[in-house]
Amino acid sequence: MSNAYIVGWGHTPFGKFDNLDLEQLIRDAVQPALASAGLEPKDIDGIFVGHFNAGFVNQDFTAALPAVAMPEFRHTPAVRCENACATGSAAIWAALDAMAAGRMKRTLVIGMERMNGLSTPEVAATLIKCSYVKEEGSDPAGFAGIFGGIAGKYFERFGDQSDALAAIAAKNHSNGMHNPYAHMKRDLGFDFCRNPSDKNPFVSGPLKRSDCSLVSDGAAALVLSTEPLPGAKVPAVRWRSRTQVNDFLPLSKRDPTRFEGMAMAWQRGLADANVNLDDLAFLETHDCFTVAELLTYEAMGLADHGKGARVILDGVTTKSGKLPVNPSGGLKSKGHPIGATGVSQHVMAAMQLADQAGGMQIANARVGAVFNMGGASVANYLSVLESV
Repeated sequence: MSNAYIVGWGHTPFGKFDNLDLEQLIRDAVQPALASAGLEPKDIDGIFVGHFNAGFVNQDFTAALPAVAMPEFRHTPAVRCENACATGSAAIWAALDAMAAGRMKRTLVIGMERMNGLSTPEVAATLIKCSYVKEEGSDPAGFAGIFGGIAGKYFERFGDQSDALAAIAAKNHSNGMHNPYAHMKRDLGFDFCRNPSDKNPFVSGPLKRSDCSLVSDGAAALVLSTEPLPGAKVPAVRWRSRTQVNDFLPLSKRDPTRFEGMAMAWQRGLADANVNLDDLAFLETHDCFTVAELLTYEAMGLADHGKGARVILDGVTTKSGKLPVNPSGGLKSKGHPIGATGVSQHVMAAMQLADQAGGMQIANARVGAVFNMGGASVANYLSVLESV
């Protein structure tokens, strides 16, 4: 059991915002986070910024931006973390490590990304840097090409999984209708997601546009503490366990249809938390592409290798199913501003466990999980969280 608590949170809408700079994103996420924790900037011992960037904006050294956005942070220690699409979780882990070491008692974690200043080809060229560039960096589809290749190999080995991928996309878009922060609040339906069309063309391999997460701008923030705060305006949420497991970066060194690092993270994380899958009320997971959610079902133990389709087709992971997955809409509907994603997922989980998730709420949610990954299941982060 951990002595680390989420005691406040903030979240901006995700979307495409032409005139929104990083400083404004920081203010819009941090101010409600501090208010919900009942704290002021002077009460924060350290700031941990998750920002992938890699060329999305010209400004680097973005750990210094919170003090530009909010001058009260002028002398507060701040550091930036980057770990591909798990950048947000890397920042959370760094804050938790500082607290566990006794250096800090209250920390602020900010995840943010401004992606839409680049053209679609430039976005693809930026994201492909999260692959093993020597072997995989020439794919013109960018990271969609990486996961399109993974999906293609899975289809070759286990048959056409298009029904399952469409069901995952339709589920997450239906869930996202109830998320006030979601980039795309549109219930696309199974038929649209299943059938290629002018509005839903193939992007790479068997993946269509509806199988791919959105290019989004946005930010999220968490206030963490070594103890619950009596002045907080929201109920505290505690970590039961947190786990990070890495795997090889080059897909050529592993079976691309089996996310082994992810599976190891689940095994360790559940054991450390002293829970099993039946104890979880929900999961917020990293559906950057629908095939990633499909492979997650297998890695976490809901299905054997090659059998993940039955999980979604039998309704197990729908909002009314045995284990709701991505009640927030996931990356598919909510959006995927790279550095913000891991922090956003933890905000969504905290809202569930605090019984403050509105239309997204899962009844009687007391224990839940967050899974966030960098690359094609290279950096694997799992949080098991509980209400206090």
